[in-house]
Amino acid sequence: MPKMKTHKGTKKRFRLSANGKAMHRQAGTSHLASRMSQKRKRNLRGTEAVDQCMEPSIQKALGQYTPKAKKKGKMKAKAE
Repeated sequence: MPKMKTHKGTKKRFRLSANGKAMHRQAGTSHLASRMSQKRKRNLRGTEAVDQCMEPSIQKALGQYTPKAKKKGKMKAKAE
C-alpha cells in the first residue's frame, strides 16, 4: 500500500492547533478592503477555528501534518 499524500492546497490554507483544531484565515481580507470600515477590518484579523463538521476532512487531507502533543509538566532542573 503506498503512502497517503498530503493535500498541498489544504496544507497552505489550514493549520492544526496544539489541541487538534483546524485553524484558517478569515475570508474577505486579501483585497478591496478600502471600502470596509476600520472596525470590520480589525475584527477580520487573525485566525479562527473551522466548524467542527469540516475538521475530520481537513485532518484527513493534511495526513502526516498533525499537531505534536504538548509536554505535560514543567521541565525539571538538573540535579547537581
